[in-house]
Amino acid sequence: MRIALLGYGKMGKIIDRKASEKGHEVVLRVDLNGPDSLDDIHADQVDVAIEFTNPEIAPIHIAHCIEGGIPIVVGSTGWYDQYEALSQLCLDRQASLFTATNFSIGVNIFFAVNRFLAKQMSGIPGYSPTMEETHHVHKLDAPSGTAITLAEGILKHLPRTSEWVMGDEKVREDQLPIVSHRIDEVPGTHLVQYRSTVDSIEIKHTAHSREGFAEGTIVAAEWLLGKQGVFGMEDLLGI
Repeated sequence: MRIALLGYGKMGKIIDRKASEKGHEVVLRVDLNGPDSLDDIHADQVDVAIEFTNPEIAPIHIAHCIEGGIPIVVGSTGWYDQYEALSQLCLDRQASLFTATNFSIGVNIFFAVNRFLAKQMSGIPGYSPTMEETHHVHKLDAPSGTAITLAEGILKHLPRTSEWVMGDEKVREDQLPIVSHRIDEVPGTHLVQYRSTVDSIEIKHTAHSREGFAEGTIVAAEWLLGKQGVFGMEDLLGI
């Protein structure tokens, strides 16, 4: 599999190494300080693009790959206000787009556990949900895309919640507060808590390194080859 890496920061370098270990070839490394550019990416030279940049640049990369007929796997978050338009572009062009707020297999199992717990708590009054997420200081968006996915799972299955808000103080009873921390080089920790006057229930996922994110991204790229449409980790894992 010939890969174009769009973004060559810490995640890009780990994906590069992991891809080589799995027998794939990284043929282009597009970065602000790198020798390759977006114009170098052509469908006859690249099998798939993997995108890890930032919310401003990611939509440009996605549109370019869709227009060029290059399957793209996107790990950047914070650009989802353009998700519907880019998904429609992908469908119109019969292209391939794979997006996820988190490519870790463990995190996606955590998403499923979060949804299950929200369903169970929907019929039990007296418990208020809260969330905390902690990442490295280089992460630009807050709350994290993973936290937003967790929040959406709660809002969908817990009728007494209607929206998430930033910070540890909610104004209304139907709000789900999310607290974001940015500390050193923390890969990612997410905590969901249901608190009552008598006890608390917690579920937590802690990433020990970025390795799991990189491995999941490569698995997604392998899975995407030969497919058309817009996909995510639920499609890949069947969760």
